[in-house]
Parts: sequence; structure tokens; C-alpha cells
Amino acid sequence: MQLGVKYDRTLLQIINTIHLFFFPVILALSLLSCSVIVKESRYEKATIALPERESTISRPYSVNGVTYYPLSSKYGFVQEGIASWYGKKFHGKKTANGEVYNMFDETAAHKVLPFGTYVKVENLANSKETIVRINDRGPFVKGRVIDLSFASAKKLGLVGPGVEKVRLVALSKMVGKKKIGSKYKPVIEVTNYKRGRFTIQVGAFENKTNSNNLASKLRHGFDHITITPYMAHEGKIFYRVRVSLLSNLNEADVLLKKLESLGYAHSFIVAL
Repeated sequence: MQLGVKYDRTLLQIINTIHLFFFPVILALSLLSCSVIVKESRYEKATIALPERESTISRPYSVNGVTYYPLSSKYGFVQEGIASWYGKKFHGKKTANGEVYNMFDETAAHKVLPFGTYVKVENLANSKETIVRINDRGPFVKGRVIDLSFASAKKLGLVGPGVEKVRLVALSKMVGKKKIGSKYKPVIEVTNYKRGRFTIQVGAFENKTNSNNLASKLRHGFDHITITPYMAHEGKIFYRVRVSLLSNLNEADVLLKKLESLGYAHSFIVAL
């Protein structure tokens, strides 16, 4: 009996030792996993059923077997501005989300919309429209709102002119149906594009000294100044100078206007 008690105590000590050793590791892994989830949920999402009155809702679109709706609500994203396109020079090179750019796919670059967002693009000069998927960042030219692939630009009649004024409408995905009264209404997964993680890029230089000088000036009136190196498509290394971290697109707009009033005319908002 004493041998059994001794054996039980020894086994209990081993179990406690294992628990004390592995519990912090398990806890750390759990916390790490939570942080990854938080990082992936940078934009607020919700599901809503379409209202009875659909006069403000444009017709739905199907892309790869999934139905999308343009919505006019706090979750919607509508923007007008100049579109440009990029083609052969970048064909086969990596986009900002890690995909390989294919000029014959209907994709586009946008500065703040989340990767994977489908966007209806309408050429306001000729009323032609198409659907593109955001997989890259840009265009980094003042006044331009979207950079289209060659295939998308061709559908819009934009290849010849090179640039045109367009209207962008972010599309929301249908995930099911809900019975409202006697009818079934589409249930839409929508994203609040005004809430996320944003910063303002003030400049980008090949010469790191120039980046350091700009960062020093900005530190006198702004917070969270960062200098980040990145490799451009041509293989050159540039140093990007960015200001502040914001969780609201409206706040980012206010800060952008302030920077422009101080002479930083080429600043623009970037989604992180």
C-alpha cells in the first residue's frame, strides 16, 4: 500500500510539472492566435437583410458564382475620381497582396479598400462598367483613385485615353436569405470601409537621408512617424515616410487636408 501511495504521489508530481511547463506555452499560443484574428478583422463587418424599399439599391452582380450588391449605407463605399491602368511593364510581377499580376485578369489597385473587395467601376464618359477585384495598392499619383488592369481598362474603353473619370462602388456579398413578412430577402455581408487601420504617406525617397530629414520635420507637429523601406517594381529601394495611425477614414481625411495645407501636396491615405 505504501508503495502504491508513493507511486501515486510521484505520478502527481510529474503531471504537475508537465502542467507548469506547458501551460504558459499553451497560453502564449492562444494569445498569439487571438492576435492573428484581431489583425485579420481590421474592418468592421455585419450581416443585414435588404430593406423592403429597394429604390436606392442597384441591380445585383454575380462574380465567380457569388452574388454581390452595391449598397448605399454607412457600410457602403462610393468614390469618384480619375482612373488609370497598368499593363505589360508589371505583368508577371507580384502585387501588394502577394499575387502575381496578370494584365488579362479583371483586377485593380486601390489605396484603402481591403484586398479581395469587388468593385463596380463605371466610366462616366461613356457609361461602360465592369467589376474588378482589388489585389494591389495604388495609384500613387495625386488625384487618381484606382489603377486598373489592362483587361478592365479595355472593357471600360480606357486604354486609348489612358485616364478617365470613373465612379467606384464597393460590392457587398450575399450570404443567405431571410424571411421578412411573406417574402425572402437577401442577407448581405457588409463591411464598414470607414473603420479600419489607416496612415498618411507624406513622401518616398531613394535617398534615406531625405527621408530622415522629412521625418525630423514632421516630428515637430505629428505623432507616430515611421520610415519603411520597400522595393519598387524597377528593383529600386525607396524609403516611405508615414504619419500617424488612425482607425477612422474620416479622421484620416482631416489629417490629409492638414498636411496638404502645410505644403505636403503629394500626401495620400494608405490602409494597413
